Amino acid sequence: MKRYKLLLGVAIVAFCSFLALRSCGDGGLALPESEIGYRLNDSLRNSVSDLPSTAQMERHIRNWMARNNIRGASLAVMKDERLIYCKGFGWADKEREREAEVGDIYRIASASKLITAIGIMKLCDEGRLTLDAKVFGEAGILNDPHLLDIKDKRAADITVRQLLNHTSGFSRRLGDPMFRITDIMRWEKMDASPTADQLIAFQLRQRLRDKPGGSAQYSNIGYLVLSRVIEKVSGMGYEEYLQKHVLWPAGCYDMHIARNYYEQRHPHEVKYYGHYPGETIESYDGSGRMLPREYGGNDIEGLQGAGAWVCSAVELLRLVASVDGLDGVPDILTPQSVAEMKRIARKGDYALGWARYDSRSRSLVRTGTMSGTCAYIENRAGGLSYVFITNTSSYRGASFTNGIGRMVRDAMSKVKKWPSDRDLFVAVPRETSASEDLS
Repeated sequence: MKRYKLLLGVAIVAFCSFLALRSCGDGGLALPESEIGYRLNDSLRNSVSDLPSTAQMERHIRNWMARNNIRGASLAVMKDERLIYCKGFGWADKEREREAEVGDIYRIASASKLITAIGIMKLCDEGRLTLDAKVFGEAGILNDPHLLDIKDKRAADITVRQLLNHTSGFSRRLGDPMFRITDIMRWEKMDASPTADQLIAFQLRQRLRDKPGGSAQYSNIGYLVLSRVIEKVSGMGYEEYLQKHVLWPAGCYDMHIARNYYEQRHPHEVKYYGHYPGETIESYDGSGRMLPREYGGNDIEGLQGAGAWVCSAVELLRLVASVDGLDGVPDILTPQSVAEMKRIARKGDYALGWARYDSRSRSLVRTGTMSGTCAYIENRAGGLSYVFITNTSSYRGASFTNGIGRMVRDAMSKVKKWPSDRDLFVAVPRETSASEDLS
C-alpha cells in the first residue's frame, strides 16, 4: 500500500511538472495560475470586433495589404485607456492556411527598445539604478574584466541615459555589429557566435564617433548594453526580470524573447515573410549555410533588448497604457519615470525608449522593422492610440514602416463612430450579429 501511494505521488509530481513545462515552453517562465489575471491573447477573437461601423476601415487596411503584398497583420485600438477594437488580418501562416487572429504574437523588432527602456525605468523606481550611472570602466556597472579593454577612454563616461537616448557616441564605422555577426567571427577568429559580452567588448575596442552626450546616432548595440545592465543590476536574466517586474504586473502574459528558426517559434507565433521571396544569406552562426534573413540569416534572439521581443498587438497596447500616466489602466511606473521617458532635452535627440514625442499633439511614436516584420505604435493623449504589426517586411525598410502610421490614421478616419460601451482590456463583450453594432 505504501509503495502504491509512493508511486502515485511520483506520478502526480511528474504530471504537474510536465504541465508546468508545457505551459511556459522551452526555457520560458511559468506563472502560477493563481497569479494570472485576464489573459487578452487567450480571451479575445476577431469576432468581437466584427462591427458594421469599422467595415470601411477594414477594407482600407486589406486593400493596403494587397497592394504591398503583406501576408498578415494585427491592429489594436485604444481610446481613453479602453481597448475598443482589435483584429487580425490576412494570414498568420499562409502555407498552413492559418488565418490571423487577435491572439497571434509577432516579432516587433526595434519596438523592443520601448520594453527595455521601461525595464530600466522600473529599476530606477525600485531604487536600484539611476539614469546618470556610469556603465563602463572599473567604477561602472559592467566592470567585468573582459569589458575593461576600452580603446577610447571617453567610453568610461557613458551613462545609462545616453544609451537610452542614443547619445553614447558608439561608432558604426564597421557597420551595425548586431547584424554583422559572421564578419565579426572572421575578424576576431571566433569558432562560435559571439555572446552579448563579446559583442560589447568588440564595440569597446573601437573609437567613439563622438563624445558621450554628443550628437545622437541610432545604436542597436547600445540597447544590448542596456539588456546587460538590467541583468547585472537585477541579478536576473533579462527576459525574466522584464516578465516578472514589468510585463506580468502590466497584464501582459504572452511576451517573450524571439527564437531564430521557424521550428522554434512560440505557440501562436506567426510565420515571417521577407521582402524578397526566396532570398538567402549566410547563416549568422558561421556554419556557411544559406538561410532566409528572417530564419537564421540574422541572430534575432541575440538582439535581446534591442529587437528580440515577440508579442500581440493587444498586449503591446496594454503595456503602453501601463506607462502613459493616465488614470484608466494602472501605471507600473511612477509619474516621474513616465515623464522622464518622453522628455527630450535637445532638438534631434530621442525620447527614452520611444522614437519621438510631439509635445504639441502629445503623441508618442515607436517603430520597428526588420526582415519579416514591421511594427508601429502611436500613443496619443486624448485621441485614438493604436498598435499595428505585420508579419511581412518591405524592401523600403524603415520608410515603409513610418508610412504605416499614416495608413492606419487614414483607415481609422473612415470610422464614423467607435464603440463607446466596451473595454476589451477588462472583459469580452457579447458578440454581435451582422445587423448589430455596439456603437
